[in-house]
Amino acid sequence: MLERSSGSSDLPSPSAPRLRRPGWRDPRLAFGLLLVAGSVALGSWAVSSAGQTVAVYAVAQTATPGDVLTSADLVSLDVRLGADASRYFLVSDPLPETLVALRPVGERELLSRSSVGSGEALEFRSVAVPVAQSLSSKVVAGSVVDLWWVPAEAQGSPVGALPVEQGAASVPSLLADGLVVAELEKTGGSGLLTSGAPTVQVLVPTKDLAEILGALAGDGTVAIMPVPGFDR
Repeated sequence: MLERSSGSSDLPSPSAPRLRRPGWRDPRLAFGLLLVAGSVALGSWAVSSAGQTVAVYAVAQTATPGDVLTSADLVSLDVRLGADASRYFLVSDPLPETLVALRPVGERELLSRSSVGSGEALEFRSVAVPVAQSLSSKVVAGSVVDLWWVPAEAQGSPVGALPVEQGAASVPSLLADGLVVAELEKTGGSGLLTSGAPTVQVLVPTKDLAEILGALAGDGTVAIMPVPGFDR
């Protein structure tokens, strides 16, 4: 007589795996702790770096192109620069032997490396412009001005009153624009206008020297008009 097979009941049942509690020697736990510690350290470093200041040189008074700057012309300011620190002169670094302003640098403005250089880099010359009329008080060292040529025939006469045969030559015209004032020699006066006949030292590009010097030697006067938004 044949016996019936008991089927799957005779097979051994698989045992469920047990999860072990991770110990201190588990590499996964150690890696997680290192990751958390690194994140905390990086965050602390970023916060502390953002709040750090560095001592940077700034000009004590307005400097115009061509001015030679020394340590006596500079002051130290504590500022937050971050990654831009390399663009400026830090007090902790030695200054170059020659510092010549290449552009106007305002009072207490940070001294950037691009704003100074050698004298050979200057492409303009200082020209003395006598002013026969009242001068705006906004015309100061470092300000930007336009020069207008006023022929002698046009002085004190409306344009419509000029003889027709004189033509456009008797009409005031723009001589040069966007020039920087290097120095102003005042002769007195107060208020909005400076009276007398001051002389203004204007920085003229070398390519425009011939035209401006020729106009100054001719019959007529030069009017100096400050450009709004560029006064120091």
